[in-house]
Amino acid sequence: MKSREQEYRELFAAEALETADSLGRHLSELERAPSDETAVAESFRLLHNLKASAGATGFQAIADLAHGLETVFGRLRARELPFGPTVSAALFEGVDTLSALVQQATTTDAPAPPELAELLTRLEALNPTTEDPSEPANSADAATRASNVEAAVAAGTEPTAPGGLRTAAPLALSDVISIPVRKLNTLLTLAGELTIDRDRLRTVARELDHPALSQLADHIFRLIEDLQFSVMDARLVAVESLFSKLPRVVRDVARAEGKQVELLLSGQDIQIDRNVLQLVTDSLLHLLRNAVTHGLETPAAREAAGKSALGTIRLSAETDRDRVILTIADDGRGIDRSAVRRKAVAQGLLSGDGALAHVAAAGTDAGTATDMLDGAESVGLEADDILNLIFEPGFSTASEVTEFAGRGVGLDVVKLAVESLGGRLRLDTTAGLGTTFTLVLPASIAVKPALLVEEEATMYAIPLTYTENVVSLREDELFSAGPVLMTTYEEESLPVVPLRRLLLGAPGLARLTDRRDLAPPPYPVVVVRHNNRRVGLMVERFVGQQDIVVKPVAQPLQLIDLYNGLTMLGSGRVCVVLDIPALTRPFTLGRKVAAEAMT
Repeated sequence: MKSREQEYRELFAAEALETADSLGRHLSELERAPSDETAVAESFRLLHNLKASAGATGFQAIADLAHGLETVFGRLRARELPFGPTVSAALFEGVDTLSALVQQATTTDAPAPPELAELLTRLEALNPTTEDPSEPANSADAATRASNVEAAVAAGTEPTAPGGLRTAAPLALSDVISIPVRKLNTLLTLAGELTIDRDRLRTVARELDHPALSQLADHIFRLIEDLQFSVMDARLVAVESLFSKLPRVVRDVARAEGKQVELLLSGQDIQIDRNVLQLVTDSLLHLLRNAVTHGLETPAAREAAGKSALGTIRLSAETDRDRVILTIADDGRGIDRSAVRRKAVAQGLLSGDGALAHVAAAGTDAGTATDMLDGAESVGLEADDILNLIFEPGFSTASEVTEFAGRGVGLDVVKLAVESLGGRLRLDTTAGLGTTFTLVLPASIAVKPALLVEEEATMYAIPLTYTENVVSLREDELFSAGPVLMTTYEEESLPVVPLRRLLLGAPGLARLTDRRDLAPPPYPVVVVRHNNRRVGLMVERFVGQQDIVVKPVAQPLQLIDLYNGLTMLGSGRVCVVLDIPALTRPFTLGRKVAAEAMT
């Protein structure tokens, strides 16, 4: 596998070789029409960009040569230097040397050749007296150049120009090509279809008990797996492609809010699927704006609190196995839970005493709804429940509506976007010290590992992103707590919900403790985690783990929010992919929704 440095070298070389080719075309145009100002201006622009990128990537020799050539084109543009045979020959030699340096940069770290200093000196020494403006650049010198080329071709040597200068560098094609994203998406879709047929072929081989067919199926399995990973690898991009655009966003918001903000970036070389990065771009923008508008204090408030007037936001990326973790942390005031509670009361989400407003209005026992989730006796919300309120649609603590805050649109959308990718959004805050949002994202969304379970002769897939563990429970390990079954898991109370009840909706939720139609113990239970809460899904049978390609569901199944999609198994059976956030919402999104489920 190529190192990250080698990949950067190749990307730079691809762009630099394109620049050298373009410069060669422009020089040929200038030989035909020395007064072509467009060719001069475009050449100047290309060299200026190349000088900057070469300097940024550490190729100083290329940057120096690009600067020398840029200076000559600048003089041509300012009409300080006429374009004649001597200038043309020097520029052609410079472009040839530039191509050679670029090709060398992709393979070795050799120092700049000694001829480079001599070439730079000649470029710097060019002046109007070196040319005779009355002599066209394409007359006798062009004829000499042509004869030299013919002679060199016949002799099998490199052609030379007057003065012994080379007329052309060895032709080379870039090792990097540009491919439209839609073509990569098509390749990935086809690889996904092959994955389904791969599993089907292995199943058929086992059923027929044919050794040769089984051997062929195993070989095809490995080939398709390699193809799948190769296509997925081609879709990976560095998060730097997004991170590099964010300092300007932070600057503009900070200026509008009258705050001093420094954005610190780290982990820019971490790679992630381009589609994942594209889908979370708006989420990152919103979290950064929130950090500036809500998280950081004004310079005066920070100094009064004993802090530096300059607020800091840290945006970092790191990898954890097959996941990418993006973290946005500020050193601001933190989230005031009391302010969140007051705002929730004002918006009708909570009653004045801190209980769920609609629970009291419906006459529902708030303690019952509380017990359903965590066994607490109090009707008041806990600290984590208070924080979860900021993810409610329309919720905002801003006192006034501005361009960046107070509209009640944001964190709920961020959470939905992250969860739609099979990721998780975590929130940590400390009063007076700051707030941290953590986005745990899959590195790729093309193929998802899933746990297959069976319920009433129907196959279901649970994405492993949400799966924490699988356990078997005895009859005496389950107990009823209000309207829900509970068990003790890792010294905590864990709600256990039969999957068949959840699939029935409201009628099923009314019978959560009814075990009469369940399979005899031990009960297979999948422990899933969502919204920082655990729920045990009781199923009929574990089938196994498998990589799946999720296909979107069509109408009318699309109207059922419990289904995330469909997939085809190796046996040829259609399997329903469960939407765990939607399925466990009554048990993981706080007591507000839990109480609604009970009424």
